[in-house]
Amino acid sequence: MKKRRPVTPGQRHGVLPEFSDLSKRRPEKSLLVKHKRRSARNAQGRVTVRHRGGGTKRRYRLVDFRRDKWGVPATVVSQEYDPNRSSWIVLLHYADGEKRYVLSPFEVRIGDVLEAGKTAEPRPGNAMPLRRVPVGATVHNVELTPGSGGKIARAAGTEVKVLSKEGDRATLRLPSGEMRQFHLDCMATIGSVSNPDHKNIKHGKAGRRRHLGFRPAVRGTAMNAADHPHGGGEGRSGEGRAPKSPWGWLAKGGRKTRRRHKPSDAWIVKRRK
Repeated sequence: MKKRRPVTPGQRHGVLPEFSDLSKRRPEKSLLVKHKRRSARNAQGRVTVRHRGGGTKRRYRLVDFRRDKWGVPATVVSQEYDPNRSSWIVLLHYADGEKRYVLSPFEVRIGDVLEAGKTAEPRPGNAMPLRRVPVGATVHNVELTPGSGGKIARAAGTEVKVLSKEGDRATLRLPSGEMRQFHLDCMATIGSVSNPDHKNIKHGKAGRRRHLGFRPAVRGTAMNAADHPHGGGEGRSGEGRAPKSPWGWLAKGGRKTRRRHKPSDAWIVKRRK
């Protein structure tokens, strides 16, 4: 991390990542696609997440989360910044000439040779089924079901620990603290995700948040009574009742949003709470 000189008010408190280890080359053109912003709207055009919109234009990097190119060694050519995620990504040049982006493990450097498959060694950056991963190892980019592509532990600095194996299931401890069973045929990548200092970022000014696509949030107590349950009243006033969302749901009462009986709940050994 680097702290800038306070030559402007916006830089006085800013703490940003150090990009010196990243490659200076441009992104691989064949792996770039246009990325149109939806401003947190769903297929019906309704806002599903508030306070999103605008921001700097981005192009999406096609990242290989499946790691389904088995038995072909690949060389790490570059480590790059990805504006669409918190971790870095690495560009792989396979021995047969194909190029792919994958999530950058923390321990991998330029020039390393990575491989995926049942015969790959359990080294950082190599991907393999969970039945090939030693007990006690840390992994990331774990599949929920075999062949679905990595879904678990893809954010910067995250990792999953393999606790045990029994039958055709492995028990893993997720970053949230939840313990869950996965099928041994699910793919996982050895090591933890790169850029663990992402959690220490301090943007320093509101404008940098706007560049990232975040819009201002207005307090409910500053609104009219018709617009929010906390609104209205003479002068400045508090909620005056149990805190609620704009739609009247209890906001701090621990209102559960997860479905009561999800099919995958059967594989949860210990919940995160």
